[in-house]
Amino acid sequence: MRPANLPDSRSLAWELAPGKPALARIPGLADMAAARAWLAAARPELTRALHTHGAVYLRGLPLAEVGDVAAVRDVLIPESTPYREKATPRSDFGQGVYSSTDLPASQRIHMHNENSYTLTFPGLLLFVCLTAPEEGGATPVADCRKVLAGIPAPLVAKMRQTGWLLRRSYSDHISTDWRSAFGSDDRAAVERYCADNLIAHAWQEDGNLRTGQVRPGVLSHPVTGDEVWFNHLVFWNEWSLDEELREILLDEFGPDGLPFRTAFGDGSPLTQEDLAAVQAAYDAATVREPWQPGDLLLVDNILTAHGRDPFRGDRRIAVSMGAPVELADCRPTVPPAAAFG
Repeated sequence: MRPANLPDSRSLAWELAPGKPALARIPGLADMAAARAWLAAARPELTRALHTHGAVYLRGLPLAEVGDVAAVRDVLIPESTPYREKATPRSDFGQGVYSSTDLPASQRIHMHNENSYTLTFPGLLLFVCLTAPEEGGATPVADCRKVLAGIPAPLVAKMRQTGWLLRRSYSDHISTDWRSAFGSDDRAAVERYCADNLIAHAWQEDGNLRTGQVRPGVLSHPVTGDEVWFNHLVFWNEWSLDEELREILLDEFGPDGLPFRTAFGDGSPLTQEDLAAVQAAYDAATVREPWQPGDLLLVDNILTAHGRDPFRGDRRIAVSMGAPVELADCRPTVPPAAAFG
């Protein structure tokens, strides 16, 4: 039975507007006990909405602290997913809650699916706004079914046939060092992880590490069966870098020394024209909602890509992830493999 004095969760009134994600306003929840009870009752409806819309905003929940984020996470995503093969800086807020990213405010974060390069990745992401920025800073989302439909057929065919290749060069000076990325300072443990997860690896003379892996870029959702564009191909491609920064990095480290490089799985490069076509498909599918304190954004990580807009002022967005999904359960079009290309 639904607890007394709680809003009915069985038929949420979703606000649907062009350029905006699905949003529901949840009034009348006085405290976290009421919020947890309401969310527990709402889970079936929220799951249906996620399968339809890919991502949903809830506005009006009494969320203000990290402990509140952990409390609603435990209701909505009771099974956590470790953050594997770390690639961007995050602050650990405790209780399995992190900052969404610590990258500079001026930097746009391109659309991507969380941990698309790992063999096990989170099925659900939960974002909560603890402090809203003065300007910008939205977390845009894009339906990856629409993205796939919007990409030129030859590029989709290429991705189906070859997957995509990720090369990483770990460094103490730029991007992420291998100890932070793999959560260990034991070379043997890192080598075992790479072997177990189909990642080619090579130690450099300076003690740094380079890795390479091929992953499928088109998957099917394990529940809905929907086919999606699921990868970091554009996110980490050198043509996505600011032109001046790209030239500086290439001059300093050379192509093989870039922190991240992507290509199609057979090693063939993504051209500027290819990147523009894929980016245009993301742009056409992208929607956004300005953050307000207490907002909760729930994302199906397979159906939906996310990013971050540049911003001004303080911004504190907490994230937690879980509902782990095995790549093998998503009917990948090509098998994963270890490769440098």
